[in-house]
Amino acid sequence: MVKFFFDDTFVIEELDPDGKKFDKVSRIVARSEKRGALLHLDVNTEIYPMHEKEKFLMVLSPTLNYSGEPVTNEAQVDQKSLADKFEYIMYGLLYKMDHMRSEPSDGGSESPPKVEVFVSFGGLQMRLRADPISCAKFTIDQNMFLLIRKLM
Repeated sequence: MVKFFFDDTFVIEELDPDGKKFDKVSRIVARSEKRGALLHLDVNTEIYPMHEKEKFLMVLSPTLNYSGEPVTNEAQVDQKSLADKFEYIMYGLLYKMDHMRSEPSDGGSESPPKVEVFVSFGGLQMRLRADPISCAKFTIDQNMFLLIRKLM
């Protein structure tokens, strides 16, 4: 059975916060429902349109095989795979992780520490900011699949 690096349901808060930079790509800003993680993700919206307030499931997985076996080429993907359950899939490399220190919040108490995970999917970028426990399975130079499915 495949063990995911990360999975959660997200709600899109904003599209292209710094303005639209590319015709076919939008940067979404979304917040996870279970872990309160913040996601900045570049999506090819020409093939997979996304809109504010939409809810989606995102999974970061080491493989597409249900068995957990690594995928070394497309011929090695099981006949039925995780790809059958998702609508948008990218393959990328985790290239950077930053550990952020606690900062005082408006109420005077310190906010919990966070980890930022940076992944490149062939030029489309992802930044995930979450608590250290949620990011415990990530390591630098790790390959992964990002899988998304919209929820009603």
